[in-house]
Amino acid sequence: MSENHVDVLIVGAGLSGVGAAVHLRRECPERSVAILEARGAMGGTWDLFRYPGIRSDSDMHTLGYRFTPWLAEDSIADGPSILDYVRRTARTYGVDKRIGYHRKVVSAAWSSAEQRWTVDVEHTDTGEREQLTCGFLYHCSGYYNYDQGFTPTFPGREKFAGQIVHPQHWPADFDYAGKRVVVIGSGATAVTLVPAMAADAGHVTMLQRSPTYFVSMPRQDPLDQLLRKFLPVKATYPIVRWKNVLIQAASYQLSRRRPAKMKEILRRGVERQLPAGYDVDTHFTPRYNPWDERLCLVPDGDFFEAVSNGSASIVTDEIDTFTEKGIRLRSGAELEADIIITATGLNLQLLGGAPVTVDGVEAKLADRLTYKGLMLEGVPNLAYTFGYTNASWTLRADLVAEYVCRLLNHMRAGGFAVAAPKNTDSAMPTKALFDFQPGYVRRALATLPRQGARRPWQVRMNYPLELFQLRRGPVTDGMRFEHPVSARPQIAQPESVTETDMAAEPARAAGS
Repeated sequence: MSENHVDVLIVGAGLSGVGAAVHLRRECPERSVAILEARGAMGGTWDLFRYPGIRSDSDMHTLGYRFTPWLAEDSIADGPSILDYVRRTARTYGVDKRIGYHRKVVSAAWSSAEQRWTVDVEHTDTGEREQLTCGFLYHCSGYYNYDQGFTPTFPGREKFAGQIVHPQHWPADFDYAGKRVVVIGSGATAVTLVPAMAADAGHVTMLQRSPTYFVSMPRQDPLDQLLRKFLPVKATYPIVRWKNVLIQAASYQLSRRRPAKMKEILRRGVERQLPAGYDVDTHFTPRYNPWDERLCLVPDGDFFEAVSNGSASIVTDEIDTFTEKGIRLRSGAELEADIIITATGLNLQLLGGAPVTVDGVEAKLADRLTYKGLMLEGVPNLAYTFGYTNASWTLRADLVAEYVCRLLNHMRAGGFAVAAPKNTDSAMPTKALFDFQPGYVRRALATLPRQGARRPWQVRMNYPLELFQLRRGPVTDGMRFEHPVSARPQIAQPESVTETDMAAEPARAAGS
């Protein structure tokens, strides 16, 4: 990346950033685009996390891109396969050539006089600083702090004689064969780690303060496997995708409208996977309703198999203190361990943690309303990607990218240089950004934008409803547009898309 100015600057080269760049190449080919990636490789989450068993917690028919069918047979995929999928997509559409690695955005400043962003960038490999400018800033930097995971303060931690590891910082060539391992946590990471480590460890204990809801699914989707016998993958992909979208939506709606019924369904599913007489009440009965937090996906029941065959166990208790030999619990019992894994969560962070200013005044996220869950009130020419909390991330990432492209095309057609969400109802009631209760959200809610009581200031965690709003609905509602203040000459010419490039693109999958 050599240009100092581009039309659209994407922050982050993970699943969202690569997808956004592809949408822009396909739908806004006249726009120049560059991607900044703070790390040394693309892939985001799927390149960062290296712990055993790393996999998707959503099926790849909905976690995959709308425009690139998932070809592998496993619908619940491992991390390396997903990383390869992201990289292949970037190469196919040529967006890999638009990525500047080791480029971390440390701040961004909007100037109304110049009608553009000035972005301060740090080269993470050399410490060098540079400034770039862009007409539109598009944050696809995920939702958590890539530099530091969340670890509570554990009393006596310094006493423990063994090794303590957070999954976000997994050591290379980490040897746990034959060791006693305690995994603290009960979320998706813990449920992935336990069966993966149990195959080689001496024993793995999952220590949870409170239980989580689990649902078991086959790694290979039965409908997908059936349809592949008769149809090409490009035809089966949208069918299975929509089947899974509707199942996810039905599960969420049943959980919200009839939580007792959903609890019963989930409990029966767990009981079928465990030995008769297992203490389900203690270890698998959460204190909250289903989908107050995400359901933990268990592919092919591997977690339950490890618990059933004795290579793993569950302890539900609270930590009193770490000891030299392990962890003493509030009950007085002690768990001896050689290794403790703190699968205790993430630190939520929007916009990569970089401060944003508008005409010299910091645009604090907590003081802003979100616009359709993808822009910020009063912040011009800036969009961000935040996926669904109750379905696959990429379903919404794709819709956000389509909306941004539609907005940019509307601006081009109308001769506008600026688009800024504007709320004219100062008395409109507001509420928290998410109706979602996992620890990483609760810890960060006070730093996040809020949502309003009416559209377009609401966040609608519902893919079928948002499908129309973001793909076909108006881009002018609640939006203020401005024409250019001057006929400035274009600083960088957009990269052209040749007929050969377009011919090489895979055909757009039918449906969604």
